[in-house]
Amino acid sequence: MEVSFSQEVEMLRMGAGETFHGEGILAITKALLQSGVAYVGGYQGAPVSHLLDVMVQGKDYMQELGVHVEACANEASAAAMLGASIHYPLRGAVTWKSIVGTNVAADALSNLSSPGVKGGVLVVVGEDYGEGASVIQERTHAYALKSGMLLLDPRPDLSRMVDMVEHGFRLSEASNMPALMELRIRACHVRGSFVAKDNQAPAISALHLMNEPAKFDYSRLAHPPVTFGHEKLKHQERIPAARAYIEAHGLNEHFDGEHADLGIIVQGGLYNTLIRALQQFGLADAFGESKIPLLVLNVTCPLVPEQIANFCANKRGVLVMEEGQPEYIEQEIATLLRRREAPTPLHGKDWLPQGGEYTAEVMAQGLLQFVNRYLAVPAGHASVADATVSGAADTNATAGVQQWLQSNQARRAAVTQTLSAKSQALPARPPSFCVGCPERPVFSAIKLAQQDIGAVHVSADIGCHALGTFEPFSTGHTILGYGMSLASRAGVSPSMQRRVLSIMGDGGFWHNGLLTGVQSALFNGDDAVLLIFKNGYTSATGTQDIISTPDDAAKLAAADKWQSLAHTNQTIERTLQGLGVKWMRTVHTYEVAKVRETLVDAFTSDFQGLKVIIAEGECQLERQRRIKPWIASLLKKGERVQRVKYGVDEDVCNGDHACIRLSGCPTLTLKDNPDPLKVDPVATVIDGCVGCGLCGENAHAATLCPSFYRAEVVQNASLWERFMASVRGHVVRVLQPA
Repeated sequence: MEVSFSQEVEMLRMGAGETFHGEGILAITKALLQSGVAYVGGYQGAPVSHLLDVMVQGKDYMQELGVHVEACANEASAAAMLGASIHYPLRGAVTWKSIVGTNVAADALSNLSSPGVKGGVLVVVGEDYGEGASVIQERTHAYALKSGMLLLDPRPDLSRMVDMVEHGFRLSEASNMPALMELRIRACHVRGSFVAKDNQAPAISALHLMNEPAKFDYSRLAHPPVTFGHEKLKHQERIPAARAYIEAHGLNEHFDGEHADLGIIVQGGLYNTLIRALQQFGLADAFGESKIPLLVLNVTCPLVPEQIANFCANKRGVLVMEEGQPEYIEQEIATLLRRREAPTPLHGKDWLPQGGEYTAEVMAQGLLQFVNRYLAVPAGHASVADATVSGAADTNATAGVQQWLQSNQARRAAVTQTLSAKSQALPARPPSFCVGCPERPVFSAIKLAQQDIGAVHVSADIGCHALGTFEPFSTGHTILGYGMSLASRAGVSPSMQRRVLSIMGDGGFWHNGLLTGVQSALFNGDDAVLLIFKNGYTSATGTQDIISTPDDAAKLAAADKWQSLAHTNQTIERTLQGLGVKWMRTVHTYEVAKVRETLVDAFTSDFQGLKVIIAEGECQLERQRRIKPWIASLLKKGERVQRVKYGVDEDVCNGDHACIRLSGCPTLTLKDNPDPLKVDPVATVIDGCVGCGLCGENAHAATLCPSFYRAEVVQNASLWERFMASVRGHVVRVLQPA
């Protein structure tokens, strides 16, 4: 990978007594090594990418410890790695992004949790539920419940998070249950410090091999009839063992408060936000000390019934802070209190929203009702007028929070009004591709091709190219999973007069598309069109390497650093040929007219079967990371550097703006027309242009006005170039009118 994590890798070497400063996900990474993990794997994706990125780039250090690191093809292959811990005392950890990753890994996880594990297993899930998420709004909690797995949700404090990693392995081993650890975006990126420990080399590893494999034991297979016994073991032995460990080691935290007759039960990951909300009521101080007793669930599955019952005993009311829906935790607490005939009133989703992220403001809305019910009128008093000084203070606090919420609402309304006013003058620009992205020109070509062949159904996919669903392209009817676009058109194709277009990236191709899409289409003889973006990386997750990434030798050997390197690795092409694809075309993404022609050919060809178009163009972020240091080194040595920049001739531009509707590039925008006799603004190319040439290609392919020009910017020019520039400038000045 081009992105360097050398500093983070060195932090992993810290020993006992040293203070680790950094982000939450990096603290988790260090904690894995301190716990004696034997193997690490996973699939990249925000917000946990750094865990795998750092491990992969720190392979040399991992090998010193004997830790095996595997960058997996998808989440299912990562979960399958954990099978090593079924028979052997090997601690293993894998990571992936949120519920979408858990969905892909579900089959392996179910078969892992049935026989259980001997070595500790920890799955670090980047849970990005809520408004800031980039995926479907579901929770990992359901998987822990249905498959009998542990679910950890640590309080966002680095010391506690590190402790929970170490306890997670021990808890997994004590109960023989795999453990899931969900980390929200804020937990992954929270910054802090903790006192490090020495890293523990695993007892069994590549440095210390096992002499013989485990003795065959049919009971360790996820296969009938032993699976029926596994189901009983989960409830008779494993869950009780887990509960005993949780209680014995105090994994769930109980914080006392002066209002002992009330209580709040909160998921560990929401603790910091809850304290912030309580502070608005004056119910928590600046140091996070709450006046209402708290039960912080750092382990949300399984719950410990005795712990819940003891916390709720003799309380006038308890509020459950559980983010997301359904309210699994609240329902379980309500059930166990009912079975114990506990009279404690329980509140949660009756006062808090079912869905959406629980921000401090959202929590405050629920707390407001809780405070009004139980603190505005203290126990033993009939009315607010009969309240004690403490009650009056709480009433004042409630009024203060209402004012705070109203001010927030007023501020949001003012911002909305301002944006609305601005939007009348300048339309909002939707999310878009990076400047110079090689995928943008292909969507321009798709729009142009449909002018020739008519509108087509487009099965879109997860990845950078999903941005093509936004304006100005608005291309894509469905998104059903990473690498699933070709599979998702199978039900549409037979009922459609025109061929269906499926779009996927090279990352999605290797993740799932090869088997679920290509293999299936070939086996069934489907007449389909597949467009693969080959930019060289899994770009949407942080430009991690894949099997079709150009190797380091190709990058170093490139004679022309400006040249795209996407074509240097032909693994995708060879794989498709080997699988039996007969119709395949490779096009350079920036050649819009050629891409358009190829698309039209695919949709009008007499060939019946799978037609694959491979659109090559190196990820622009990686290209810039490659060429910028090279340019800087040339400039430092005083050598000549020439780069390309595009612009718009203001006198030629007619204000039609078709170029913008076909491009959507952030550097191609509008400015006031310099001609006082013309009203329409003209197009302009602002600073930030990387010289990809798309604007000119679009103008040529769509036969637009010839207003774009191509300029060559030369730095450290030769004496001859400077002389000629001086002559040209003099001639131009002479020819200009006075």
